[in-house]
Amino acid sequence: MSPAKRSSAAAARTGKKPARSRKIVPAQPLPVLPDNFVSTAGKQVITITALKTAAAADWLKKADAATRARATESGFAAKPGQVMAVYDAQGTLAHVLTGVNDPVQTFDLAAASEYLARNLTEATLKKTTFTLAGLSGQETTQACIGWGIAGYRFENYKAKKTTTLPRLLWPKDADKVSARAHIEAALLVRTLINIPANDLGPDELEQAVRGVANAEGLSISVIHDQALLAKNFPMIYAVGKGSPRRPRLIELTWGNPQHPGVTLVGKGVCFDTGGLDLKPGAAMYTMKKDMGGGAHALALALLIIRHKLPVRLRVLIPTVENSVSGESFRPSDVINSRKGLTVEVGDTDAEGRLILGDALTYGAEGKPDFMVNFATLTGGIAIGPEVPAMFSNNEKLAFQLKEVSESVNDALWPLPLIQSYRKHIASDIADICSTANVRGGTIHAALFLETFVDPKVDWVHIDLFGWETGGRLGRSKGGTEMGLRALYAYIEQRFGKVKKTKTGKTRKAK
Repeated sequence: MSPAKRSSAAAARTGKKPARSRKIVPAQPLPVLPDNFVSTAGKQVITITALKTAAAADWLKKADAATRARATESGFAAKPGQVMAVYDAQGTLAHVLTGVNDPVQTFDLAAASEYLARNLTEATLKKTTFTLAGLSGQETTQACIGWGIAGYRFENYKAKKTTTLPRLLWPKDADKVSARAHIEAALLVRTLINIPANDLGPDELEQAVRGVANAEGLSISVIHDQALLAKNFPMIYAVGKGSPRRPRLIELTWGNPQHPGVTLVGKGVCFDTGGLDLKPGAAMYTMKKDMGGGAHALALALLIIRHKLPVRLRVLIPTVENSVSGESFRPSDVINSRKGLTVEVGDTDAEGRLILGDALTYGAEGKPDFMVNFATLTGGIAIGPEVPAMFSNNEKLAFQLKEVSESVNDALWPLPLIQSYRKHIASDIADICSTANVRGGTIHAALFLETFVDPKVDWVHIDLFGWETGGRLGRSKGGTEMGLRALYAYIEQRFGKVKKTKTGKTRKAK
């Protein structure tokens, strides 16, 4: 008997109507700002003052007696993450102090946001507007980015929303356009990763990409299913052919063809069972995040477009589901590649590097000035879940990018492409093997990808975890962006200003 018939039979015996299932509305993948900013002040306005530790003592000396007494009583010294609420004689919240870094870091205001959401009643939050004091210029913008991202909650599948957010009045000296772009890009990554795979397969990811493309004015083309073979993307097809949700390569373009070329490539494995080399259940649970590289590439494109950087932008997202069926590719199979090299499949759970190999070959054919790929490739095994591993065929570029990442508090850590390790991915029967049987898997994966990149193209590989496990400040548990702000800052720094030469070609402005 079906569940529906059992429910009806039970209802007939008891005389009660069967409960109706709640309709699940899939999450909206397009970026939407959380409800924690306002453009006009409400009736009740409370100031949040951001204080750096070195300046806190002088500021408190000038404050009123109640504030000084409260600071002494609570031990408030404006250390980053410290928050102090000041109440008036009637016991009403009058002021909020929060410690910040010097210089201000992205999530410095997240502590204040979380404190207020946790300690104020829903009624108080709904009638109160908060204003920001103590910062100016770029630091204000940076703080607003963190405040906005900290308001993210993935509750699309919950019957009842759990949190009312404190609302900040947009500061006058914040770069609102830039702040909104960074917030929406981060939320786009998080939401796309968090949507479960039954609602986000290759078809749905394509529709999400189309939504962003239509909203932001990008051109889009898709090579679908058997056309991948006809147009010479055999590795993408091989990985995705085992699923009824058919494989594809999504391509976006934007910008002036005379500007420097920037190509973004993102791994789009909408769910990874591991294929015939099936993952254990615990490892498979978070594999909806395996399209996180594609989400990062799309979000970085959003940042570049919103800031109107003078580049010729190209985005490539090879999109598949690594599933198990009679059509699935097998360990020990030998498959062709767009590069013309034959590849022995060492492990069907190392599928991401295969689809990226074809996409990187294709991306390099356009001879971009800079190409970066994002991928949840080796699960953070090299340096843990909080800092992505970074590889490049240009060592100077890698260390420049590391410095930029540190300046925007979005760390990337360079690892070496140890060429002697190539012997570990040699194959007895093909040109190359997709995996090695010795330790060093993160480096082996990077070396495999490097094989498919034209050495004349400046290339960076970001191996990211894409998942927040512990709920750090401003980072709710679940899908998370990693290296996004760092890569944008590097591209802006390198290509932000371009002048045309007399021949019509372009060069970086000095």
